[in-house]
Amino acid sequence: MKALAERKCKPCDGGVAPLSRAEAKKYLAQVSSGWTLTQNAHALRREFSFKDFYRTMSFLNALAHVASIEDHHPDLEVGYDHCRVTFTTHAIKGLSENDFVCAAKIDLIPLS
Repeated sequence: MKALAERKCKPCDGGVAPLSRAEAKKYLAQVSSGWTLTQNAHALRREFSFKDFYRTMSFLNALAHVASIEDHHPDLEVGYDHCRVTFTTHAIKGLSENDFVCAAKIDLIPLS
């Protein structure tokens, strides 16, 4: 199977079911251990911590670049030294493979 980070997000305009909790857990095993499923398994979340504002913004810019290329955009909560990233596929009100593809790509961004 092709690694998630090597895949490309596919457009999703709805009309398909979101991943079940069991399916989401299979994908979750393919991304770093920092990612977690929300309680209802409709979103994928990870919190990042940084030394300072500059590093936070550097990470955020790299993340924004990945999201733009993939045309799949997370919800973000950003502060001076932290960033919470939440992926969900809004068109289906739950998780799709796209969320895990982007998480795998975010895992490749250097954190220092």
